[in-house]
Amino acid sequence: MTDTTDTDLDLTEQLLAIVAEEGMVERDAISLDAELEHLGIKSADFVMILMAIEEKFGVYLSVDDELTGAKTVGELVQVVTRRIAEHREQAKN
Repeated sequence: MTDTTDTDLDLTEQLLAIVAEEGMVERDAISLDAELEHLGIKSADFVMILMAIEEKFGVYLSVDDELTGAKTVGELVQVVTRRIAEHREQAKN
């Protein structure tokens, strides 16, 4: 049996690494409560982050109010994590 907590932490770390790489921000500067704007992540960076997540996890992330409303890294990770889980659940069926 897989420990959900470990799996969630691993996914969060992978997402944080993508945010750092695609947002061109030092990984040490990124925390879940860090505001995307304060990290210097602009709309073009945001799109690149989403595209990298889509490619890595094989999931389509529609850019809607929920995603564009994310102000912090944690909010972004929360939305993306849920959508990845939904995608994985649909793939099982």
